[in-house]
Amino acid sequence: MAGKAVEKRPEVDPRDEPSAEWGWHGSFPKATRIAGWVSAVILLLMLKGNHENNTENVWLVGLAAFIVLLLLLDLRKSRTAWRK
Repeated sequence: MAGKAVEKRPEVDPRDEPSAEWGWHGSFPKATRIAGWVSAVILLLMLKGNHENNTENVWLVGLAAFIVLLLLLDLRKSRTAWRK
């Protein structure tokens, strides 16, 4: 494979991305999605308890639904025409 050129990535200017000075500065999209789903399930599991009224239940279900909505929007955003 001597004829194949290796494409080198351009250097990142620390003024544009200050964290480039100390190393990798990416994100964890898969771990973030997993944590979101786990959080939503935990919120729904907290419905079983010694609640006096339904105020706590409304908050738990509302927050879980909000997290699920954000996860579904993120899933929809991450799909592209070439990856379905």
